[in-house]
Amino acid sequence: MPHKFNEDRRHKIGKQKFKVTNWSAYNESLRQRGDLTVWVSDEALGQWSASRRTSRGGQPKYSDLAITMCLTLRVVYGLPLRQTQGLMRSIAALMRVEIAVPDFSTLSRRSKGLVLPPAQHLSAGRGPVHLVVDSTGLKVFGEGEWLENKHKIKVKRKRWRKLHIGLDLVSGEIICSNLTTDDVGDPTALADLLDQIDGCGALYRRWRL
Repeated sequence: MPHKFNEDRRHKIGKQKFKVTNWSAYNESLRQRGDLTVWVSDEALGQWSASRRTSRGGQPKYSDLAITMCLTLRVVYGLPLRQTQGLMRSIAALMRVEIAVPDFSTLSRRSKGLVLPPAQHLSAGRGPVHLVVDSTGLKVFGEGEWLENKHKIKVKRKRWRKLHIGLDLVSGEIICSNLTTDDVGDPTALADLLDQIDGCGALYRRWRL
């Protein structure tokens, strides 16, 4: 919970300590965290170039799929646009595929009007979903936080928000989420979360009545 007024009087649970007995397997598991595998399907390579425009104007060279893929790698690895271009060139060279890589100016220009496809849930159309719901507190930084850090003034009330997340227990996919105030519990937010899963919230409200 965000508010722990009796923090100094709470019972402390000691941190669990685990002794590593198989160092070779442990070291290998740490090395595998740095492994990088990139695979691009033949279908994606076939759609790399943009289709010919029938209206007036210049012809685009790269499809939205190519721009989306480059920008996705940029977000995942936190790269600037120039480094994104270099990463994509190295991937194309390692995979030995003959594709033209968009330059950084093209990525910047095309990203403004890029329309991303709607997200498709992996659990859609697969029968019942084993849903696990949990929430976590999010502290809102604002004027009160600045006053406390700058002038050492103890703020009486701090603002919090609560993020409710619904997780598919089988696939591990987050299929619903909702942001509320800190006084809303999981049972209250459950109906709104279920509304995001094919309208199951209406059935839940009727069941509670």
